[in-house]
Amino acid sequence: MKRIRLLKISFNALIKSYEIPAFRGAVAEKAGNKSVLFHNHDKNGFNYRYPLIQYKSLRQHPVLLCIDEGVDEIHHFFQSKEWDISISGRRLDMSIENMNLNTFTMQVWDKQWHYSIHNWIALNQKNVSVYNDKPTEKDKQEYLERILTGNILSFAKGINWTVDKQITTKIQKVRNVSTVNLKGNKLLGFHLDFSSNVFLPNHIGLGKGVSHGYGIITMKKN
Repeated sequence: MKRIRLLKISFNALIKSYEIPAFRGAVAEKAGNKSVLFHNHDKNGFNYRYPLIQYKSLRQHPVLLCIDEGVDEIHHFFQSKEWDISISGRRLDMSIENMNLNTFTMQVWDKQWHYSIHNWIALNQKNVSVYNDKPTEKDKQEYLERILTGNILSFAKGINWTVDKQITTKIQKVRNVSTVNLKGNKLLGFHLDFSSNVFLPNHIGLGKGVSHGYGIITMKKN
């Protein structure tokens, strides 16, 4: 069991999904690169730990999602006298639309929670061939379920939660598969419904490209 804090900050400006990397870069620059959590780069290059500050577009509004340490570090952005940023050749008014701070208990339950995940990048350029070579749709689904379980474990490691029970995931429905662009690479983005015995807070990300707004989780009503 692990308790975490989650701070979600929504701004009044409007952005498109493809502008999230520019939004991320502008916020990190405004924060003065004082914390590695804003950009996940350290002196040795890219830090592959689970991102504790995530950048998203929800209802076309730019959103910062801060988890645990990220909640403590976000003050580096807000200590600036002026919060407005410039992306795509225009200035964004970064006045706050909504701010919520919640605490969640992370644990493996004896019940199932139901979710949708949008633009989940499950496969890299290497294992996409493994996925495509699976002989049946059932085999492909089971492969994705194993990857999804691994993504949940990566999230758990990122928040220093030691999982002491077996995690289960089950994909109910693949709604859509599209091509997405991550750092110049064309990858598959899955939009699907799944269940798990792990409670996952709304709007956290799973998979690749989490800090760029991919793999957003939304809890479904049971």
